[in-house]
Amino acid sequence: MSMSESVNLLQVTKDARGVVTLTLNDPARFNALGSEMLAALQEALNGLAGDDTVRVVVLAGAGKAFCAGHNLKDMAAHPDLAWYQQLFTQCSRMMLSLHQLPVPVIARVHGMATAAGCQLVAQCDLAVAAEGATFATSGIHYGLFCATPSVPLVRNVPVKRAMEMLLTGDFIDAQTALREGLVNRVVPLDALDAEVERLVQSIVEKPRAAVTMGKALVYRQRELGLEAAYQIAGQTMAVNMMDEAAQEGARAFAEKRKPGWKT
Repeated sequence: MSMSESVNLLQVTKDARGVVTLTLNDPARFNALGSEMLAALQEALNGLAGDDTVRVVVLAGAGKAFCAGHNLKDMAAHPDLAWYQQLFTQCSRMMLSLHQLPVPVIARVHGMATAAGCQLVAQCDLAVAAEGATFATSGIHYGLFCATPSVPLVRNVPVKRAMEMLLTGDFIDAQTALREGLVNRVVPLDALDAEVERLVQSIVEKPRAAVTMGKALVYRQRELGLEAAYQIAGQTMAVNMMDEAAQEGARAFAEKRKPGWKT
């Protein structure tokens, strides 16, 4: 694969507000997460992590589907443990980069999101789905338990529901995904972009520092015991309050006016 082909696998756009859209662009393979696609995503996320002008990232897919996960045809062609270890390490690194990105990531989901594609939805901070979207951790149908997709899945939906998805590989529809907590909102396909934009606009109106501290805190405290969670949450709030935006917000509240901060 040439450099230009690799770049074209991921379309990156950024608007004046600092909203970046990453569009998986391999519709012929339903935006499969092969090593080249993973590399393109990793390179983009590495760049965004150090860009203080970025406010929100939207993750979308071109064509008929959001993402079909790993390409089993490619995997069957490489019956080698080291190759498989490298692929899943590469994928896990990319998923962790989404998790560690200092701004929220919103999945814009249409069509199917299967296996590592479902993992991608679960790993994003927020998700908006079209009414026809479907979700599955379908590897078990082919003898492969979706172990890495299970990591964010069980952090999104109740464990028994996650286990049902993982053990059966069966699809759930968008309304079920909404009910179980895998996505935030479900709308008709022609309203998908507008609904994503509503979330985006709400986020960009808030101070970046507070959003960044908040995202990091939520995921860190989730892995701790109750006492430790309160300790780091309290420290985060204290540091947050020292930020000029929070000081302005507190003054605005006291003076019964809208904050005049630079977001």
